[in-house]
Amino acid sequence: MCGILAVFGCSDNSQAKRARIVELSRRLRHRGPDWSGLHCDEDCYLAHQRLAIVDPASGDQPLYNQDKSVVVTVNGEIYNHKELRAQLKSHTFRTGSDCEVIAHLYEEHGENFVGMLDGMFSFVLLDTRDKSFIAARDAIGITPLYIGWGLDGSVWFASEMKALSDDCERFTYLLPGHIYSSKQGGLRRWYNPTWYSEQIPSTPYDPLVLRGAFEKAVIKRLMTDVPFGVLLSGGLDSSLVAAVASRHLADAEAACQWGSQLHTFCIGLKGSPDTKAAREVADYLGTRHHEFHFTIQEGIDALEEVIYHIETFDVTTIRASTPMFLMSRKIKSLGVKMVISGEGSDEIFGGYLYFHKAPNKEEFHQETCQKIKALHLYDCLRANKSTSAWGVEARVPFLDKEFINIAMSIDPEWKMIRPDLGRIEKWILRNAFDDEKNPYLPKHILYRQKEQFSDGVGYSWIDGLKDHANKQVTDSMLMNASFVYPENTPTTKEAYYYRTIFEKFFPKNAARSTVPGGPSVACSTAKAVEWDASWSKNLDPSGRAALGVHAAAYEETGNTEAANLMTGSPQKRLEMLEKTAAVA
Repeated sequence: MCGILAVFGCSDNSQAKRARIVELSRRLRHRGPDWSGLHCDEDCYLAHQRLAIVDPASGDQPLYNQDKSVVVTVNGEIYNHKELRAQLKSHTFRTGSDCEVIAHLYEEHGENFVGMLDGMFSFVLLDTRDKSFIAARDAIGITPLYIGWGLDGSVWFASEMKALSDDCERFTYLLPGHIYSSKQGGLRRWYNPTWYSEQIPSTPYDPLVLRGAFEKAVIKRLMTDVPFGVLLSGGLDSSLVAAVASRHLADAEAACQWGSQLHTFCIGLKGSPDTKAAREVADYLGTRHHEFHFTIQEGIDALEEVIYHIETFDVTTIRASTPMFLMSRKIKSLGVKMVISGEGSDEIFGGYLYFHKAPNKEEFHQETCQKIKALHLYDCLRANKSTSAWGVEARVPFLDKEFINIAMSIDPEWKMIRPDLGRIEKWILRNAFDDEKNPYLPKHILYRQKEQFSDGVGYSWIDGLKDHANKQVTDSMLMNASFVYPENTPTTKEAYYYRTIFEKFFPKNAARSTVPGGPSVACSTAKAVEWDASWSKNLDPSGRAALGVHAAAYEETGNTEAANLMTGSPQKRLEMLEKTAAVA
């Protein structure tokens, strides 16, 4: 992952201003420690901090078209760059960088080329011929991008808030799937898939189509010129990523440089659910597995640094970001610069445990749509910034555009959790990879209950965070929280503690406005809290807050037969699945 900073319309174009841009760009160097670049054109600046993944030798940025009239600074990966280059036969390319196609596509098609890109990206482009500029962000917001405005009328863009917060009067995130055009004077959405309207789809479920789309998404993310691996928690999503990557690695170009044995990485407290499950999956797949441990105190000691890097005070995000941040440091120490991860599956397939209580397929589908649209504020932000803090790039195949389109076109009745039919959460994904002849995973892993990352690293991690926050925040502090923090007021001591750290680094009103809020249970939207009356009394983002659903729920409740099935042993759940296979 790289770091980009761009400023347009500065009233001051002195040497001192250039030095200031260099200084601010340096705040993003953790994202791209391999090289720095800066293009200056009167009152316009485009800066870049590079993490070299594809074409490390010649792909330094900013990048240009043939006559250098178009300049672009990019953070991301364009997986279909070779196909796009083939369509640009009359263009001369200077580098082997996947991102160079952006400058040439603009030259060929103007502003309407963004939808042609298959990848994760944020970029800012300057047309020096008329001093116009555009900025765009990928469909789901896998890569971050912020926009800000200076008192002198300047417009700023940056990969992280910290690079522009001091110099902008106001700033916010640029919405995913949107493009900002100086010619048109504002934002417009370039990404317009059918599912975005939240209308209920009706396409029948075809497990082979779903499986094929995911395999394709993983294979295209094996594009790399540097060492890489897979983040493996031992849960369904990361295990499928590892299984598919391991199965196809030998045929990928990357195998010629780095070998055909996949590296996998896991972190947790000693004895945590994730480390045990990940080790089992790694052994089954034959990967070279790296297991890291951390203590609760090590995690607590890292909190301030984590919040500085991820730029949020959202409780769920901080809980999960801390172990990911620590793991990324270990991964980078091994010389690995790119990892593939399993974010996005729970949003697409309704994998969070609270989906057990969805009242009908309409609300189920609408909730998944809302969750995908908000990913850039939660899991995408965590995965990107936690890894980028140490110069590691995270790729997420579940958020592949084509895969999302296929998965979100399926009639949501197939995604509903139906114990009477043997369908647990994400059943359609599990079933798609349930291959008896050539198994991807052991059955009990394929049908393992959902664990949120912050839970799976060890339940005592969250309990330890709460205990620490309780010692830092008094009852009177929490009682007066609405006066100290009238916007997005923290309602727990843990939330209050994170907020105080965030405000220390990012004190402006604009900064706190970039962080989402509202009630949530087990990562739900505020609307889904209404699905169960008991949840409003137990608002916590941990999966264990899904009372009556999670096998290690915070407290015992009067579980229904359905909940008992869902929380039963893997063997019990498999028996039920086998009994109902004919029905399904």
